[in-house]
Amino acid sequence: MGNVADILFSNVDKHTFESEVPVRLCNYVDVYKNDRITSSINFMEASAEPREIARFQIKKGDVLATKDSETPDDIAIPALVAEELPGVLCGYHLALIRPLRHKIHGEYLAWLHCSKYFRSHYETQAVGVTRFGLSQNAFKEARVPLPSLPEQQRIAAYLDASCAAIDAAVSAKRSQIETLAHLRENIIQKVVTQGLDPLAKTRPSGVSWLGAIPKHWQDGNLKRYAKRIQTGLTPPTDTPEYYEDGTIPWFAPGSFESQIELTEPRKLINELALSDGVLRMFPAQSVFVIGIGATIGKVGVIAEAASCNQQIIGIVCDHRMLPRFLAYQMKIYEVVIPGICVATTLPIFNQVQIGSLPVVAPPVAEQQAICDYIDTKLSESNKVVGVLEAQISTLTAYRKSLIHECVTGQRRITEADLRAIQKRTARMTPESAISSSSPA
Repeated sequence: MGNVADILFSNVDKHTFESEVPVRLCNYVDVYKNDRITSSINFMEASAEPREIARFQIKKGDVLATKDSETPDDIAIPALVAEELPGVLCGYHLALIRPLRHKIHGEYLAWLHCSKYFRSHYETQAVGVTRFGLSQNAFKEARVPLPSLPEQQRIAAYLDASCAAIDAAVSAKRSQIETLAHLRENIIQKVVTQGLDPLAKTRPSGVSWLGAIPKHWQDGNLKRYAKRIQTGLTPPTDTPEYYEDGTIPWFAPGSFESQIELTEPRKLINELALSDGVLRMFPAQSVFVIGIGATIGKVGVIAEAASCNQQIIGIVCDHRMLPRFLAYQMKIYEVVIPGICVATTLPIFNQVQIGSLPVVAPPVAEQQAICDYIDTKLSESNKVVGVLEAQISTLTAYRKSLIHECVTGQRRITEADLRAIQKRTARMTPESAISSSSPA
């Protein structure tokens, strides 16, 4: 690549000095999150010296790439400068790749950086331990397949149109998944506060997020229906004998997924930790709620006796409250708790506050019917989500393969190919993109 492009590493920082010229910076995040650099991006205000402006002013057709990352497989992420942007400079942590126009087009070079061929080169060249970086030589030594300039233009235009169709299909499927997530939330919200009988007489609950509830339901603070509300403990990590041959599931916030069941403990702890009093056990069917941190309010139910760390609050229900019903109720509070918790360095919601939350308690048989109904609806929804996610995975893999085949010459792009894809995508809607961008 060093033979077909000039490669510069920017040293323009984010500071502003009165003695320097005001500029705008295209920074790492601008490149990482955008395929194209345009005037629609809200560039950072900064300042630079005249020599820096002359050297790092970005131009239409330049390719900007990230030159460091936390992992070697997420490095050299490209973005094409798609229009002239006077006063916008390439910021720190970026490589500015300026094509020699008589040899290579920027659009083609940007697509090359998206190919498996280039990605593997940069991954093997990245150096580091906790953070990985690329040298200028890593960019210069990348081997560039070099068709004629007209063919480069055809390849870039063909990939622009094809990948736009694929991206539209993926976006439409992601929107469907989001819609299903909202529907699941609405189903849970409705039936755990109103029940399954639309003709049931209701009364005000006095709580805005619960609304009106069936007249025959009981209600009160959560602690009224709990035998025990308590946080967990973390055995000392510098005592390895507590972790040897462990059989007791121990959960941490990272164990919580979207489903109601908690099935993946963070660690297994042994009986020695329990006998030494550095482990706190909860019986099967206890409800776990995260009470501190970024995922505060997340809820789940354990299938077998288990323990948890001090960020989690364990709730043991009494005979009037089914744990699964309480967990579905607590799904409502996943949204409420972050807004009413104490905010210090980390958001905190302790066991006393959890115990004070208003809850409802239908007859146990009705609770079971509601849980069965929700389980069925969620199962149906999850099957659809699984199909959509599989389709997204297929489309994503096809996109990568298409780019690789086109930029390496395995698929030759003719003028007829280009006209056909441009004609097809010109009249495409998101719905038609879903089917027409399929590998089939």
